[in-house]
Amino acid sequence: MIIEGAESFFFQGDGKKGSALLVHGFTGNTAELLPLGEYLRDKGYTVLAPRLPGHGTNVENLLRTNADDWLDAVRDGYALLRGLSRDVTVIGTSMGGSLALLLAAEKQVKGVVTLAAPIVIAPERGISALPPKEMLTPSDFTPKTKRDLANVPPAANSVYDRTPLLSVYELLDIIERSKKCLPHISVPALVIHGRDDTTAAVESAQYIVDHIGSRRKEIVLLEGAGHLLPLVEGREAVFEKTAAFLDTL
Repeated sequence: MIIEGAESFFFQGDGKKGSALLVHGFTGNTAELLPLGEYLRDKGYTVLAPRLPGHGTNVENLLRTNADDWLDAVRDGYALLRGLSRDVTVIGTSMGGSLALLLAAEKQVKGVVTLAAPIVIAPERGISALPPKEMLTPSDFTPKTKRDLANVPPAANSVYDRTPLLSVYELLDIIERSKKCLPHISVPALVIHGRDDTTAAVESAQYIVDHIGSRRKEIVLLEGAGHLLPLVEGREAVFEKTAAFLDTL
């Protein structure tokens, strides 16, 4: 069963502006992008945020999915938006940013925006202690800290309380693919990252900008900001920078 509020969402724009495809992160759900989606809708953009397979339900469902399933869901979202608008910009947070980069490398998007996209996992996440994949079973999990953010959609706090370690390898696969695809991206890119991110190390942002093939690229490093850029206090600055970027495309 889908967690209430974690469903895919769609907003029709005013017909004068293009569309935005919003992609959520690993073990998260669409609610973490709802405030940004509403902001862009109010600016006139058509918005679609697909729920990635295995997300917004339970960890057992997550285990039944893989990196290709997640990327295919993003491709499906792109195809739907292209039926409404020729101008599609893809925006992703965390792993969703990695998926956004992969889409930008293979489809005709207008631009790409990454919010805390990981290239380097911060050491605080303990990724170095991850056992070899061949040693893992579907019953191997790591606990997750309960999310208790204020002034966010309720479902944004309804994240899984544990993460399947096998699924972490699917996340790492997405990250490696996104690194390799960077030279093949030519559309304008906006890379936003928090300097205090303890999930996706801040050097991830500079890596993206240094290796992406786009001639027009911009990096924004936010002081005092962590990983959940669409949800934290001060998120309005992220929304404003994103909308301003879209307005120039």
